[in-house]
This record gives sequence, C-alpha cells and structure tokens, in this order.
Amino acid sequence: MFFPRPRKIRRYKDIVRFLIKHANRDFIRGTGLEREVIGSQKLKGDPIQFVRDLELLGPTFVKLGQIFSTRADLLPKPYIEALSRLQDEVEPFAWQDVEKTIVQELGHPIATLFADFESTPMAAGSLGQVHRAHLHTGQQVAVKIQRPAIQSIILEDLDIIQEIAGTVDRHTEIGRKYMFEEMVDEFRKTLLRELDYTLEQQNLLIMGKILQPYPDMGVPRPIDSHCTSKVLTMEYVRGVPLQDHPGLRNNCFPQGRELAEQLFKSYLDQVLVEGFFHADPHPGNIFITDTGKLILLDLGMVSRIAPRSQENLLKLLLALSEGDGHEVAKISLKIATRLPGLDENKFIRQVGDMVLLYKDATVAQMQAGHVVMELARIATANNIRPAPELTTLGKALLHLDEIGRVLDPAFNPAQALKEHSESILRRHLLKSFSSARAFSSLLEGRELMEKFPRRLNEFTESLSRNEVEVKVRAFDESRLMGHLQSMTNRVTMGIVLAALILGAAMLTNVPSDHTVFGYPIIAMVFFVIAAAWGFALVISIFLQDRKSRKMPR
Repeated sequence: MFFPRPRKIRRYKDIVRFLIKHANRDFIRGTGLEREVIGSQKLKGDPIQFVRDLELLGPTFVKLGQIFSTRADLLPKPYIEALSRLQDEVEPFAWQDVEKTIVQELGHPIATLFADFESTPMAAGSLGQVHRAHLHTGQQVAVKIQRPAIQSIILEDLDIIQEIAGTVDRHTEIGRKYMFEEMVDEFRKTLLRELDYTLEQQNLLIMGKILQPYPDMGVPRPIDSHCTSKVLTMEYVRGVPLQDHPGLRNNCFPQGRELAEQLFKSYLDQVLVEGFFHADPHPGNIFITDTGKLILLDLGMVSRIAPRSQENLLKLLLALSEGDGHEVAKISLKIATRLPGLDENKFIRQVGDMVLLYKDATVAQMQAGHVVMELARIATANNIRPAPELTTLGKALLHLDEIGRVLDPAFNPAQALKEHSESILRRHLLKSFSSARAFSSLLEGRELMEKFPRRLNEFTESLSRNEVEVKVRAFDESRLMGHLQSMTNRVTMGIVLAALILGAAMLTNVPSDHTVFGYPIIAMVFFVIAAAWGFALVISIFLQDRKSRKMPR
C-alpha cells in the first residue's frame, strides 16, 4: 500500500492552510479542504500578507504568483498590484554546489573553463543564481547556475497543487467556471520550460534578432560552449537596473523619450509581428548600460502568440487607441470563451464606458496595461473567460507603463501605437505573404486551372446522360458555358491581381534611389496597376451581374 512521504504531508498542509487563509469562501466550500487543517484560523487575508505568505511557501509559489499577476480576471486589482512587486530574491546556495553543478554539466572543473570565477553571486533567485567570471579569452561573462534539486521540489509542489485544483474543479462552481486544473497544466509547462536553460539560450538568440532594428536595445549574447540545461553563460552587461539609474531618478536623462519609444515599439513588434515576447519586463529585468542602451534580461519566461491571435490583438489595440469601445468589445468576445449567463449588451456597454474614460485621460494618466487588465476584469464579471494572451499582454503592458513613466513622464502609449501601426501592418502583411505561401497559392491556382476543364466536361457529360438529379425546366447549355467561362476569367484575373499585390508588397523593402511617398517607384507602379485592374474588375463584375439579372430566365 502506498503512503505519502512525511514531507509531502507537511507540504500539503502548508498549502491548504494558505488557501483557507486567503481563498474566496466559495473556493473552499464543498471541497472538504477545511477538514485537512484541523483548527486552522480562518483569517481575512490582505494583498501584502498574501504576497508574504506566497514567498514563504517557496520558489514554486513565487513563480505561481508571477503567473497570477497576469490574471486580472481571477484576482482583485490590489492583489494584482501586490503580485507585480513580488520579489524573487532568496539566500544563495553553497559554493560547493556551484562547483559540483558546473563539473557535472560542463564536464570540467571551473579552473579549466574560466580564467577566474567569483564565489559570491551577484544575484540569487528562487530557481538559480548568477556569478561573474572571465573566460580564458579575457571576456567577462555572467554565469547562471540552477539551484540544486529545485526541479524535484517544484514537481512535488505541482503534484499537490494539481490534486487541489482537481478537487476544486469537481466540487465547486468557481472551479467549474475557471477550470483551475487546466491553469495548473499550463503553469507546469511554463515552469518546466523556465528550468531548461537551453531554451533561455535560444530565447536570447531569437530576441537578439528581433531587436536588431532598435540600436538602443539588446540582450546579452549567450556563450554556446558554456551552456547546458542547468548552466547558462552569457556576456556580462555593465549597467544598473532601470529604476536605480541616477539620471532617471532625478529626471535629467535626455535619452528617456527616445528609449521609451523604442522599448514600446519593440514590444509591439514582439507581440504583433513576431508572436514572441518577453513576458516579464519589470524594471528589475531591464538594465541601462553605461552607454545608455537598454538590455532585456531573464528571457526564461517568454510567451508566444499564434498569427491569428496577433491579428486580433492588433485590431483590439488599434480600437483602444481610437477610443472605439464597441469594436473593443466585439473583438474581446471574438477571442474569449463565452460562459453560461453572459449578458452581451451589458458587457458591450461597460467596455464602452471604460474605453471612453481611457480616451479622455490625460497623457500622464494614460496606462495601456491597466486598460487591458480592466478589460479582462469586466469580461470575467460578465461570464466571459478572457483569452490567455490578452491577460499576458496586459501584464507586459503594465510593466511597460511603469517603465515608460520612468523614462519619460510625458510618454503617450496610444500615440506611439498609432504612429507605429503602419509599420506593424506592413510587416505583418509581408510576413503573411511569405514566398512559401505565395508559391503554395500559385500551385493551388494552377491545379485548379488544370483540373477545371476536365471536371467541367465530366459534369456536362453526367448531365447529358441524365446521371445528375437536378430539376431544370429549360436547360440552356450555351448560357451555362458562358457563365462558367466568365467565372473562370474572374478567377484567373484574381490570381494575377493577387500576384501583382504580392510583388508590390515585397518590393517596398527593396532599397531604391527613386521613391514616391517613401516607397520605391517600381512598387508604386505595381500598386497603381493592381488598383486600376482591381477597380476595373469590380466594375466589370457589377455590370455583368446587373445585365444577367435583367435577362429573362
């Protein structure tokens, strides 16, 4: 017979005690969890105490708190704000464990791999700690080392959380509404990815490419030969966390406005064009170098967004910037999950009121992150489960609001979105019109044209042999053939027109000395031809359809 280990029993009681202390009464009722901790005092928790108790529960719950800081649909605003300040700082682990991990992972002692290695860490977090070192080439590096046995501790905690989440889902209305077990599954995937430093190594390389168009932004470059799943070596960044820069604290940093714009626009590119973005850009994760460059750190937690979701989020943000509450509500409903009891009209009305407040706000009050989080909160109150990417984006924008105010108190995110929207749309269009997709479309078009005559012959032969059961009072074959020919011509012209538009879009990125409105002349010529052709095609179709309707049947 299986008996759980004493440590797991104690851990289970600690977690349940935390839930009973802080959870909503509806969350606990019916689960039987009250009986797990006999005589526990049911206190009314407050946000600050909630965060302190999370930190006391250890690394799994610190990370869980960071995840839940994106869930405005689950927690009240004071809790979200408290969780956004959650500190991932713990006591460092022993030097002997550092040496042991490096030998096990990299296969050589520290003296063989590094010219020198500082035994005192620069920073220690719940999952690992960072040491400064020099390679034998003389390059200064930062070495991130995973905390010993942290994976087994986290997995055991996750198993307990999963059991509790399953109980809540099965026995409470709030569990059936929010489906906590699915959340825990996603949290497990996120946390296990963060424990694999080879994924963070890849994330640094991907983000470095994304930030290339922004000269004042970057990420540390990983040293591939010194990286494994538990050791990450990267170039050392000389600088200070953003909030500690003396010039920014004294409001005398002339580059602040330019850096705020680059940071915000780069995030728009990450989310809406690349579908890959830093999910936790709080001020402690952004360094400002001695040369005034912004460096994004800690790429272990990133989010990915599918192309279709990117399009919806772009429409949503543009509608927000234009103050179009009805469109914001419509898009929110499109990307969310509708639950029983939804009052759609009430939701649209509340979103409209919220967007109007945002539109009328002063520049200093304008906070895109708070608006997105409030949107998620309104959705939940109206029996709508918001899309996960919406809440993740809201948290990122919350941090960007804070950073933008630090860099430039007059920074206007709505104006920056409007100014950058044309570039986003063009790049999104070019990305969707990839050469592979264009080639695939052309092949499908060719296949359609090749098979169409044969299928048409087969269809007419079947008709002539009376093998198709269609009731036709007066069959006019010549008229049918005329309509089919017209349809074929329209399809052909549409394919050629699409090719012209695709070619023009690709040519907009070709450098040229001769431009019109900032675009190469040849691209503009293609666009003009495509526009004229498209207009003529529409007029032709309209006139022909009008003529067909007037003909006797």
